[in-house]
Amino acid sequence: MAGFANDAKKMLELLGGKENIVSFTHCATRMRFVLKDQKQADVKAIEELSCVKGSFTQGGQFQIIIGNKVSTFYDDFVEASGIEGVSKAEVKTEAKGNLNLLQRLLANLAEVFAPIIPAIIVGGLILGFRNIIGDIALLENGTKTITAVYPFWNGVYNFLWLIGEAIFTFLPVIITYSVCKKMNSDPVLGIVLGITLVSPQLMSASDYVQAVATGGDIKTWDFGAFHINMVGYQSQVIPAILVGILFSVLYKFLKKHVPEMISMIVVPFFSLVPAVLLAHTVIGPFGRVIGDGLAKIIQVGFDSSFSWIVSGIYGLLYPLMVITGLHHAMLPIDLQAAETVGGIYTFPVVALNNIAQASAVVAFVIINRRNAKAKEVGVPAFISGYLGVTEPAMFGINLKYLYPFVGAMLATGVTGMISRLIGVIANSVGVGGLPAFLSMKAQYMLPYIGVMALCIVLSILFTLLLSKTSLNSENRKKN
Repeated sequence: MAGFANDAKKMLELLGGKENIVSFTHCATRMRFVLKDQKQADVKAIEELSCVKGSFTQGGQFQIIIGNKVSTFYDDFVEASGIEGVSKAEVKTEAKGNLNLLQRLLANLAEVFAPIIPAIIVGGLILGFRNIIGDIALLENGTKTITAVYPFWNGVYNFLWLIGEAIFTFLPVIITYSVCKKMNSDPVLGIVLGITLVSPQLMSASDYVQAVATGGDIKTWDFGAFHINMVGYQSQVIPAILVGILFSVLYKFLKKHVPEMISMIVVPFFSLVPAVLLAHTVIGPFGRVIGDGLAKIIQVGFDSSFSWIVSGIYGLLYPLMVITGLHHAMLPIDLQAAETVGGIYTFPVVALNNIAQASAVVAFVIINRRNAKAKEVGVPAFISGYLGVTEPAMFGINLKYLYPFVGAMLATGVTGMISRLIGVIANSVGVGGLPAFLSMKAQYMLPYIGVMALCIVLSILFTLLLSKTSLNSENRKKN
């Protein structure tokens, strides 16, 4: 038997036996279980298993952090339990039975945006690199950019926008595809639907606003008795979500009621055409107003005379949002803000949280430097945290021992205030760890690197200090 066979048998018993397991699967580092009764799981004993680096419950799933060898453990658990694992999608569906209405809404939103995140991160990195070579005067005594001096890098700058434009300008296409896939309608028709929102035939939103302000010509479809403005929804998030939902509802309704012999013709036509018509007359304009409104609410808070306080509170509370899943609701608002107000105010704070969580683990390893288990769990956790993946740090260590979590919260709150005081704004969502500076607007990159360094220092310092208090369970045991 493989090396995890004994631990797999013990875990099965500690989870309440096979009769308490509804389904299970695994991701890159975690086993994910849907349990009939989560109270039957002996969490403390599970976390004492040699292969376990931590556990937490989120999205109706009991998740156990194993590490990079999780696929090997998964195979051993299948053999030990006699239960076949299922896909992540099936586990998520079954886990929703453990969620309330708000949690289900957030879970569905997360599933729509989860496949999009890699593209958004790539786009953010591209924008950041273009900032460095094309917008910061680094050469000839600070008078010229790299692209102004070197034709090769000017070519790179222009070429990379091919990818950046595909990700950000045509973002509605990605979103409508993801919505349709999530709602089990036709994702290919979802792509077509998305293209109708960003077609080159349409005026961009900025051109439309300028035409209205200057009295210029506005392109329209002329139906004789009425006209429809030919205005696009490039980079818009909320309109794309609403239109994707509308199309999917129409598609599924028709699929259910139209006879199968004519279904292939009737269903696509009578779901796509009305959806596109409503997109450009009702749903799209309404979605734009909602999206712009949400983005401007964020802007008001972060642009007010108390913006540094708002940013600090956001940084302090963001880790709690992650625990509850509320942070998923921020991504569409952030993406909308990038288009509406020209930047993202919240992402600099989000990235500082990731850095703080990783740095708190560094302090934890220092405190427990004589503990081999702490090093084994902690070192991979803070390395992945600095690279933007914080689950092993946050759930595997910081929440478990509490004082590192509080230390990270305090550091994020303080540096969130400082970040806003110096005016840091991000171009886009990016990698939420040390590479995050690439996502900031060009003029804020260097100051933000300084804020990141301060965040590391403060997080380690706060965690070291809090380890001496009653927040550290070891101190409570001594007393």
